[in-house]
Amino acid sequence: MLETTETLRILEPYPGIFAYYDGRVAGKRLHAQAANWLDDGAYSLGVASYVVVDRDEALVYDTHISIEHAQAIRHHLQGLGVTRIRVVLSHWHKDHIAGNAVFADCEIIALRLTAEKLEQNRDKIENANPPIRPLVMPTTVFEGRLEFTVGHRNVELHHFAIHSADGNVLWLPDEKLLFAGDTLEDTITYISEAAEIGTHIAELARMRDWPIGKVLPAHGDADRIASGGYGPRLIDANHAYLQRLAGAFAAGKPVEPSLRTFVAEEIASGAVIYFAPYEDVHANNIAALEAALRQG
Repeated sequence: MLETTETLRILEPYPGIFAYYDGRVAGKRLHAQAANWLDDGAYSLGVASYVVVDRDEALVYDTHISIEHAQAIRHHLQGLGVTRIRVVLSHWHKDHIAGNAVFADCEIIALRLTAEKLEQNRDKIENANPPIRPLVMPTTVFEGRLEFTVGHRNVELHHFAIHSADGNVLWLPDEKLLFAGDTLEDTITYISEAAEIGTHIAELARMRDWPIGKVLPAHGDADRIASGGYGPRLIDANHAYLQRLAGAFAAGKPVEPSLRTFVAEEIASGAVIYFAPYEDVHANNIAALEAALRQG
């Protein structure tokens, strides 16, 4: 089955800030009925790439889940009169870098660790289902923090080791707006590096100290993103979830298998919105922590 962008939605939560959102469409798959990375965990959970536009400049934060999606982003930017495009990668996972080839003539900025992860996993990425071939690499790498402007907008990139060791968030300090990539998710965070859960918890606490007004995550509810994003309680909810999980494992207690029950407090407060497909994420997180515990 060929990929399409028929369900892609272009949202504008703030002037000059666009979210290219696709997925969370019941019963629909883009690539194949058989298990694959694009449909399972990206499209099924909903995924957004973002663009910050000011004057004739644009900053693309992640290149989406396919070449077709990236082409749609670029076409939209051309229609807005954008003549200079830079790309920032939030981390190395496939659903964030699949459209890099569409921006091969642009500067692609990433953490040095992201570039290393991409190179280490090049063969797996280029031969994945669906394949990402050729894998277009970052052209500019940094460590820790990077500052620049997009038109008149001040932009900062910051390293947060949450979800993945190479998490790279985009921060607009004047607007107090955080583009979180996969460091934060609604309903819950996906644990891709179970042995590092303690680091993830500490890094979420560090993030909570920032003067964040709103958060725009890669995986979240389209309507909430369209209306301006999440409050900083999304950080609290992701932090509480990981702490609760880690605490249960540390105490040798079984983890409540129902996600709706496990995060009932955060759902009731409105910090997150219950989305049933995250039940599978919760089950996978439990299994990942059990495996990490067995490995020592």
